[in-house]
Amino acid sequence: MLIKNVRLIDPKTQTDKISDVYIENGKIAPTSTDNVVVDGTNLIMAPGLVDVHVHFRDPGQTAKEDLTTGTNAAINGGYSDVVCMANTIPVMDDIDLYIKTKKRMDELQIHVHQACAISKGFHGKELTPMEELQKLGVRMFTDDGLPLRDESFVLKAMIEAKRLNTVLSFHEEDPNYIGFAGINDGVISQQLGFKGASREAEIIMVKRDIALAKESGACINIQHISSKEAVELVRQAKAEGVNIHAEACPHHFTLTENDVLTYGSLAKMNPPLRLETDRQAIIDGLKDGTIDLIATDHAPHTNEEKSRELTKTPSGIIGLETALALANQELVLKNHLTYLQLFAKMATNPANLIGIDKSLEIGQPADFILFDPNYTWTVDHFASKSENSPFKGWRLTGKVIANYINGIKKGPTY
Repeated sequence: MLIKNVRLIDPKTQTDKISDVYIENGKIAPTSTDNVVVDGTNLIMAPGLVDVHVHFRDPGQTAKEDLTTGTNAAINGGYSDVVCMANTIPVMDDIDLYIKTKKRMDELQIHVHQACAISKGFHGKELTPMEELQKLGVRMFTDDGLPLRDESFVLKAMIEAKRLNTVLSFHEEDPNYIGFAGINDGVISQQLGFKGASREAEIIMVKRDIALAKESGACINIQHISSKEAVELVRQAKAEGVNIHAEACPHHFTLTENDVLTYGSLAKMNPPLRLETDRQAIIDGLKDGTIDLIATDHAPHTNEEKSRELTKTPSGIIGLETALALANQELVLKNHLTYLQLFAKMATNPANLIGIDKSLEIGQPADFILFDPNYTWTVDHFASKSENSPFKGWRLTGKVIANYINGIKKGPTY
């Protein structure tokens, strides 16, 4: 196959040029015997996206999402790899459960990786068998959905992660500073008549885990960063040589707490949307490299759940199918990032974090997308089983035209 006259973007090699690219036997090749030609004029060819933070709710809550529907959503969004969180039912803390789940994931159309819990049962007291799980293929450990509150246990986990050269990913919200989760504690929560989630909940735990990472030498990831103070803490930690990474979600660099008044439960997530100054700080963190990952925290919920009273509805929104368009519209087209920087944060950097190579060099697997950066479209339906998104009805610029895995076109499924 020949992708002709395409704009090739490869952050690993810092390539941004108009090129002809050949695909042969599922890999990027110097030439091809296949006579299939795809016109890439006005399209971007980039490595398949990698999301290190998704929830496919399988096993345990498949009314919200399952491996198949989650995979279809990822295909539509341009993802070749995703990492599913461990807060399944039962918790993904067991070798046998992991083996069964991995076997199902290996049969999917893209590369779906399963994270495992740091603590057994998410109780924050006993480590999971991290070494055995790593040998079976686990690339990340996390108790996402709940914070780890015992400092001595977190240090123990970091020491083990350092020994194994693996990554720990942390949900940073101290419940002592949260009234009702999912809405920022501020003007909007006061207007709605309740105490929300204070920024201190995030700041305190980020500060603690940076100190422990510095002490242990472990590689850590700060999930879905939401406050300007946390961004600055990560910036300082990186300057001091701490092995730290940080995620920004599209909703946190696009929306603020004011949007809760417009979208209600569809703008409720943990950590919450905060102030315009926080949104700008996240964008600044993306610009200067403090925040090196863009992740969706794709969190499906049923319409029934999201229709409840605001304080009783679960937190979280879906994000896989809108993430690249939002990043294109909010970050690149507004001159905050270049395409090389954007695809580094959405493909190369997250791939490096979980120990995989994601590039378009000759000899590499042909996992890539064709992306039209100027295509405008309306978000009107989803491949996800759920539709809990504040972006439904939005007019977005930038769309995945094709998603290839090992040189085979998988979608979009629209």
